[in-house]
Amino acid sequence: MVPGRLCGVRFHRAWVIAAVTFLTMLGAAGFRSVPSVMMDPLHADFGWSHATIGAAMSVNMTLFGLMSPFAASLMDRFGIRPVVAVALTLVAAGSGLTVFMSSAWQLLLLWGVLVGVGTGSMSMAFVATIATRWFVARRGLVSGVLTAANATGQLAFLPLLSGLTVHHGWRTASVVVAVAAAAVIPVALLLLRDHPHDLGLEAYGATAADPGPAKVVGGGAAAAVAALAAGARSRVFWLLAASFAICGATTNGLIGTHFIPAATDHGMPPTTAASLLALVGIFDIGGTIASGWLTDRVEPTLLLLIYYLGRGVALLALPSLLSPRTEPSTLVFVLFYGLDWVATVPPTVALCRRHFASRTPVVFGWVFAAHQLGAAAAASAAGWVRDATGTYDPAFYAAAGLCVVAAALCALAGSRANRADAPEPALSASVG
Repeated sequence: MVPGRLCGVRFHRAWVIAAVTFLTMLGAAGFRSVPSVMMDPLHADFGWSHATIGAAMSVNMTLFGLMSPFAASLMDRFGIRPVVAVALTLVAAGSGLTVFMSSAWQLLLLWGVLVGVGTGSMSMAFVATIATRWFVARRGLVSGVLTAANATGQLAFLPLLSGLTVHHGWRTASVVVAVAAAAVIPVALLLLRDHPHDLGLEAYGATAADPGPAKVVGGGAAAAVAALAAGARSRVFWLLAASFAICGATTNGLIGTHFIPAATDHGMPPTTAASLLALVGIFDIGGTIASGWLTDRVEPTLLLLIYYLGRGVALLALPSLLSPRTEPSTLVFVLFYGLDWVATVPPTVALCRRHFASRTPVVFGWVFAAHQLGAAAAASAAGWVRDATGTYDPAFYAAAGLCVVAAALCALAGSRANRADAPEPALSASVG
C-alpha cells in the first residue's frame, strides 16, 4: 500500500494525531464530572462544607488554567508525548488516591494540586498546539472537535459516576476515573507525534501562502513567561482574557460544579440532575463542532456576541426553571446551555491566531488560564453564597450580568484584532 493512502484514498496523518488527541482528552475528562457528583456524598461522609469542597475545586481550576501555557511551552521543549504521559499519570494518581483520604487538606492536595496540574497540561492550549501545528485548513473545525472531547468525557462518565456513587459509593467512582486516565497513556505514547515535519510531512491543507508554523526550538517555563510578558502589552490579550474568565465562571465554575447541588435544593433527585448535566455534554458536542465549522466561515466576534448574550439570558431564567421534575422548560435550558457551553473556544482561538500569529498556543494558554481563574472564583463564591443564603439564585443572577460584560469585551477585542497593524510588532518575534 502506498504510504499516506488508505483504501486508495489519500489520508493525512494529521487526522490520526487529532483522533489520538481527542481520546487523550477524553481519558482525562472523567475527572471533570467528579466534583458535582461527589459534592453531597463528601459532605455527608466527612461533614465538609460546600465552601470547603468548592475551595478544592478552586485550587484545581486555578492550576488547570495556570499549567496550560507552561504545558504548551514544555511541549515545544520536550515533546508532546512525555508531557501528556506525565499529565495522565497525575490525573490517575490524584483520583485513585482519594479512596484513602480522611482530611480536607488531602482533598486539596489530590483534587486540587495533582489533578489540577495533570488536567491543566492537557487543556485548551493542547488543543491550540495540535490545531496550529498540524492543520492549516479546517483549523476551526479541528479546534471545535477537540474541545468537544471534554463534553464527550462528561457525557461518557457523568451518568456512570453518578450511578456508581449512589449504588457503590464515591470511592468506586474515583477508581473508575483513575483507570480511565491510565488506560490512555500507552495509546498517547505510541501514536502522538510532535510536528508534521518529524514525519517528513506538511501540515494538512498547507499552501505556499500559508505553509503552517515552523517547528519551535526551545520553549520551557522561561518561554511561557516571555509570552505572557509580550501578550500583556496588548489590549487584545487583556480583553480576551477577561471575557474568557467570565466564560469559565459561567460554565465550569458555576454550572459544572454547582448545578447538581442547586437542582437537589429544589427537590430533584441527584441522578436526574446528573443526567441533565450529561445532556449538556451531549449537546455541547454538536454545539462546539458547529462553532468550529462556523468559525472557518463567520466573523468570530459576531459568534462570541451571540454566545455570551444568549448564555446570560439562560442563566437569568434558570432559578425559575429548577423543580423536582424535569419540565420541558428545563430541557430547553439544557439544550441551549449545551450548545453554548464551550462554543466560545474556536472563535477565541481564531482571534488569538489573528493577532498573535505563531505565538497562539502559548498566548492562548494564558488566556485559558484566565478562564480557569474565573472558574475557580465562581466555584468558591457560589459555594459561599449557598452556605450564606441557603440558595444559589444570587450566583445565577450575577453570572447573567457578567455575560453581558463578556459580550462587550469581545466586541472591543474583535475591533482591535481586525486592525491592519495586527499582529503587533512586539508579538511577532519568536520566543527563544
